[in-house]
Amino acid sequence: MVTTAKFAETRDVLQNISWQTFKAMLADMGSERNKRLAYDNGIVEIMTPLMPHENSNRLIEGFVLVLCEEFGLEVKSAGSLTMTRDDLEQGGEPDSSYYIQNELLVRNKENIDLNTDPPPDIVLEVEYSRPKIDKLSLYASMGVPEFWRYNGNVLRIYALNSGQYSESDRSPTFAPVLVTEIPRFIQESKKVGQIAATRAFRTWVRQQMSTAGQ
Repeated sequence: MVTTAKFAETRDVLQNISWQTFKAMLADMGSERNKRLAYDNGIVEIMTPLMPHENSNRLIEGFVLVLCEEFGLEVKSAGSLTMTRDDLEQGGEPDSSYYIQNELLVRNKENIDLNTDPPPDIVLEVEYSRPKIDKLSLYASMGVPEFWRYNGNVLRIYALNSGQYSESDRSPTFAPVLVTEIPRFIQESKKVGQIAATRAFRTWVRQQMSTAGQ
């Protein structure tokens, strides 16, 4: 087992693990845990978030909810949804996931099965340290339309086109707003607080939308 650590998270890696063993690990560990697992090609990554990681994750979620509200979009926050596909023998648990365009299809569902249900419209991974599994390939193969990746300084947006991700400076879901500017509001929250930063973000989003509408 190989362990990598940063001040925001730790990552443990297990190798030569079968898909059946990974599924058994998920069942044994249950849902009441703070560790997030991913599986691809015999490798299991176990990520344990620490305070900076979780704080960034929660802040970005708050900003996503502001965006949905300002755009008049419904949303179902699915958190670190366990995403597994038996046909692909791949699995992942993003830091956050959101159903927006497909929200109505899963609105009243307590359990989501990606073998029959659509994947989240947006998944977020906070990655202060480099993951050991290629998350771009993982989520692309699962058909996730948007993948957001935040490394503590930069928020990158990837949009799915013809089965592959291409980086974009704008989110297809929130196109009028330059969501790659979110990191500066994360930094602002360290000075003025979470509520004040969220309020400033809402004001900025309205300005962006107003400018785009001109």
